[in-house]
Amino acid sequence: MPEPRTPPSWLLPRANRSIATDRPLIMGILNVNDDSFCGDGTLEATGVADQTRALLEAGADIIDVGAESARTNRQAVPVDEEIRRFQLFFDVWHDVMKDWQPHQNDALSPPLLSLNTWRHQVVEAILPLGGDLLNDMSGPANQANARACARHGVSLLVMHTVGEPKQAQTDRQWQDVVADVEGFFEQSLARATACGLPREAVVLDPGLDFAKQKEDNLELMRHLPRLTRFERPILLPVSRKTFIGETLGLDNPLDRDPGTLACIAAAMIAADSGWVFRVHNVPAARAACRMLHAVAHPKSAD
Repeated sequence: MPEPRTPPSWLLPRANRSIATDRPLIMGILNVNDDSFCGDGTLEATGVADQTRALLEAGADIIDVGAESARTNRQAVPVDEEIRRFQLFFDVWHDVMKDWQPHQNDALSPPLLSLNTWRHQVVEAILPLGGDLLNDMSGPANQANARACARHGVSLLVMHTVGEPKQAQTDRQWQDVVADVEGFFEQSLARATACGLPREAVVLDPGLDFAKQKEDNLELMRHLPRLTRFERPILLPVSRKTFIGETLGLDNPLDRDPGTLACIAAAMIAADSGWVFRVHNVPAARAACRMLHAVAHPKSAD
């Protein structure tokens, strides 16, 4: 296991809150849509409430809610419909949080809320409703979203990719994908601060499976230590990814949880802190992280 390092401090301006933890944070996925690639989406308030409670009870530190699938073989939902789905979620969220009590002693309390969207009209409509983090998969192009986050005091997650979201990039080739991601991280931090966001309010995402082929993703996984030098939290959204299925010969995303846990272990071996793991199976990811953390930090095992 790597030598322990000082975890990066993550500033949450809206909540006047700062987080620095020597363990990874677990981000649970909540799909308020009807075309999730894992088939776990819902458009019903009851289903949204049940899934939100289940994620929190399982110990999710962050809930990442999205109202349309990132799948490239689906049309984007209309802007008004995406906003309506987020509004439905916020109605449920506020009701759930009224009665919420921590179920895991070391889970973040209160949990963080991540809004997974990229179109600027949607961003402007939902940031006033709440949330701690904008999970923006539009890459470096949309500085308007960074400025909106600065105005509303919301942290920003920027993801490495090329091209418009929801457009397939299956023929994209990279000479050195790791170097490109490193350069993207540098540029993203500079652009975010130029838009008025504190550097400490930015989270970075190498964009696994986005505009990358199987070997590109594996190359990034091999060189994760190079991505930690920016001293920012790094989201690693490895859960049930296509490259895991291609590597293991698993067509069904539901069969890819063991591969997901292997990727989490690889990250924690590369660096012991600073990770945010975006996952479908929160209990399994949380248990794996606790076990790995106990190996690396003997005094925390009790």
